[in-house]
Order: sequence, then C-alpha cells, then structure tokens
Amino acid sequence: MADQRRAVRLVVRRPTAALQAAAVPPAPEETDVLCTRCGHQNPEGSRFCAQCGAALSQERVGESTSIIPKVGGEDSGEQAEAVDTTADAHAGAVESLPAGSALLVVKRGPNAGSRFLLDQEVTTAGRHPDSDIFLDDVTVSRRHVEFHREGGGFTVHDVGSLNGTYVNREPVDVASLAGGDEVQIGKFRLVYLTGPRTGETAGA
Repeated sequence: MADQRRAVRLVVRRPTAALQAAAVPPAPEETDVLCTRCGHQNPEGSRFCAQCGAALSQERVGESTSIIPKVGGEDSGEQAEAVDTTADAHAGAVESLPAGSALLVVKRGPNAGSRFLLDQEVTTAGRHPDSDIFLDDVTVSRRHVEFHREGGGFTVHDVGSLNGTYVNREPVDVASLAGGDEVQIGKFRLVYLTGPRTGETAGA
C-alpha cells in the first residue's frame, strides 16, 4: 500500500507593526516619579503612589539614585573618638574660620578628608553639578540637602532626597547642628566643625 502522506505547510505570520508597537510599553518620562516600594511610575507632582499608596519622594526616574541599606555604625565612643581625630587634623582651618561660618569635613566616603566651608545664608549640597557642595556619588540625590545659617549657627534641611539625611545616625528633615555633629548624606559622613564662639574662654 502506497504511503499517502500530505505535506503540511506551517504558515507563520509576522506581527504587524501596530501589534509590535502595542507590545512595547512606552518609556517612562524623565519627569515621572518612581515609587521605591513597588516600582510604579507616577505622574510628576504625585505625593502618593497610585499603585500601592506609598508616600513618594521628589526623586525622579531620570535621576537614578541608588538606595543604600541601613546598617549599623560605630557606637557613641567610637564616633566621639573619630570626631576628635577629625577636629585635631583640621584644627588650623577651624581656628581661622571667619565669624558666622563653619566647616564640613568628609570623615568617611568618597573624597574623605575634603573640607567644605559654610559661609552663606543657604548652602546647597547634592549630586547636581551646580550644587555649592558637589557630592559625586549615586547614593546622593541631585538636590539632597540645604544648610541654612540661623542664629549664629547652621541648620540642615533635607529637600526630598531618596536616601534621607542623618544627624548622629538619626534621620532628620530639619535639625540644628552643634560642633562635632556627624551629618550623613548618602555614603558621605561629614563632621560639622565650628570655631570658638565670641566670649568663650579657655577652661571655661
């Protein structure tokens, strides 16, 4: 008996251009606000995620700031010793500070040992090239904090950063600074140093 087989042709149809376009989701706009909890892209100006309801930071999709894990640091004794060492190493610069100014010294992180002078009414710090204090690391938001001169000293203001701002390991939105305080901005840990106040006497 002759083998009667029929050849079967498989016809594969290529998807049309319209279907291909529909299958590819549009790229997020640079002004979209990224939810760090669920990854949903929210319209600019949103304060809460439309997908999961989480509060949104002001960090936008195009800024690509890396999130750093919250890890423990030195205990209070080690921190005080590190501050003393930093102050001693920069004693000359501290003594020559103009009245009403202060110094930020990078204790840990990229560019450790760098010094930044606070001598304006408002000093900006972040990863934006136009920042007064340029901190070039992906853990720092483009506009991270501002230092305001108030009452003879300075206060630090977080301006909607992704990783937050810490003073002596405590998260803050606004905080007054005292000599020896540690300010953490992303991976940078900076020590706030001030010169002697007018009227202070040795051994007082």
